[in-house]
Amino acid sequence: MLITLIEEYENKHDDFAPADSVAAIRFRMEQEGLTPRELEPYIGQNGRVSEAPHRKRPLSLRKVKRLHDESKIPYESLMAGVQ
Repeated sequence: MLITLIEEYENKHDDFAPADSVAAIRFRMEQEGLTPRELEPYIGQNGRVSEAPHRKRPLSLRKVKRLHDESKIPYESLMAGVQ
């Protein structure tokens, strides 16, 4: 019964929306000690790697899939801002 009450409280008071793509990529990089160069196979050349985390260019669907497959960042977070 306590679990039910806690879940009900959290649903009313806490909005846990998925992180946006930039926050998710930065978090994973920090977690695993990755450098932008190590993301090149998933995002593209060094110039492209710096564009996504600085919100200069949204991720393409191909890049979202690669990042998810290789780094296990949730699709919900990576899809934020995809055009």
